[in-house]
Amino acid sequence: MTYVVTESCIKCKYTDCVDVCPVDCFREGPNFLVIDPDECIDCTLCEPECPAGAIFRDDDMPEGQEAFEEINARLAKIWPAIIQKKAAPEDADAWLEVKDKRGLLEE
Repeated sequence: MTYVVTESCIKCKYTDCVDVCPVDCFREGPNFLVIDPDECIDCTLCEPECPAGAIFRDDDMPEGQEAFEEINARLAKIWPAIIQKKAAPEDADAWLEVKDKRGLLEE
């Protein structure tokens, strides 16, 4: 079992979750974060820290977000680790409630 970052993170990319991760399993892309499923220890600490509500257990993902399990696994292999919190993009709050952002994911 592992945690997965889903669509709500796209263009928001808050990094509050990174600060609490005891195993540094987050990876950073241009406008999205992912969790490396091989590193995640299912500690539950990141989920409540996400302002976008984008993190879910792989067996408890919302309908329509299942593809993000594969997306996280694939991108975690190529994106660099992020181990410290960074400032969110200036327009992150404007993207917080936007739906259907998958097409905006920059790989």
